[in-house]
Amino acid sequence: MDIRIKSQKRNARRQRRRNKVRKTITGTSVRPRLTIYRSLSHIYAQVVDDSTGKTLAFAGSTGKELTGQIKGMKKSDISKLVGQMIAKRALENKVSSVVFDRNGYQYHGRVKAVADAAREAGLKF
Repeated sequence: MDIRIKSQKRNARRQRRRNKVRKTITGTSVRPRLTIYRSLSHIYAQVVDDSTGKTLAFAGSTGKELTGQIKGMKKSDISKLVGQMIAKRALENKVSSVVFDRNGYQYHGRVKAVADAAREAGLKF
């Protein structure tokens, strides 16, 4: 099987899981949604209020603050930094409680590292 076809099928399965979860999970102004996007080399997190359609906080491994720090680090360690940063930015915007949206990814590895680091930094979910 061609590698492109295999990755397309994998992504389609993830999109189905994502859509199924998004039917039940929505972010409100009281508890916005913390969503994760994971690519092969980077990871991004954002806090979204779905009722207004606004992004309240954003952090990613391509951000200006992290580009100098992440040289030579493992992807899971970079994910921990992203989790700490998203928690700090959310708390600055007076958001202390969120709903976690893993976006169809397994709660494992880098996704778990972001969630654990955000919890340790003060977010509740």
